[in-house]
Amino acid sequence: MSYAVKEMFVTLQGEGAQTGRASVFCRFAGCNLWSGREQDRETAACRFCDTDFIGVDGEGGGRFKTASELAETIEQCWKNAADESGRRYVVFTGGEPLLQLDAELIAAVKANGFEIAVETNGTITAPAGIDWVCVSPKPGGPLVQTSGAELKLVYPQTELPPEMFDGLSFQHFWLQPMDGLARLENTQAAVAYCLAHPRWRLSLQTHKLIGIP
Repeated sequence: MSYAVKEMFVTLQGEGAQTGRASVFCRFAGCNLWSGREQDRETAACRFCDTDFIGVDGEGGGRFKTASELAETIEQCWKNAADESGRRYVVFTGGEPLLQLDAELIAAVKANGFEIAVETNGTITAPAGIDWVCVSPKPGGPLVQTSGAELKLVYPQTELPPEMFDGLSFQHFWLQPMDGLARLENTQAAVAYCLAHPRWRLSLQTHKLIGIP
């Protein structure tokens, strides 16, 4: 299988339980809930996405013919930025990374000593071997990945109230205020919900707050 990567870079994880951790971010091109084109936003299953996942023209992006080629590029990306004082960590994201992340790539990356995380919308079952599964449900798609390390719900979504997910098997439950013009109001609403329902914790996009990718 070949792989289409929009961008790849080393940064600090900005959200959820791994916030602040040095990571290689490998963003795959493509999604199953939106084409990524603005002209299609109003008819998309997910209308609030703020990520550019079209093409392979971003920093470190490209087309990789084999799993070993992509795994070697991920390793080099890490080596260019970090020493070996901490465990290597790669976050596969998108778009929807599980359209491309497969057993062969997981094995190749693991062989290079990486812990693997994935940030998925949950509409595709995660393959075995992923160390940290973060599911961020979106409207318009069936939720089939119902367990993992953390569930991160962008809030508010009228179609997806937090109560829908209380019975699922995740270690952490996060509410992340929806970005945009109503961010302040959405943050206040998320804070109020977390105070009233302590199982849920507030997740902020700290990378945006401090101005890193």
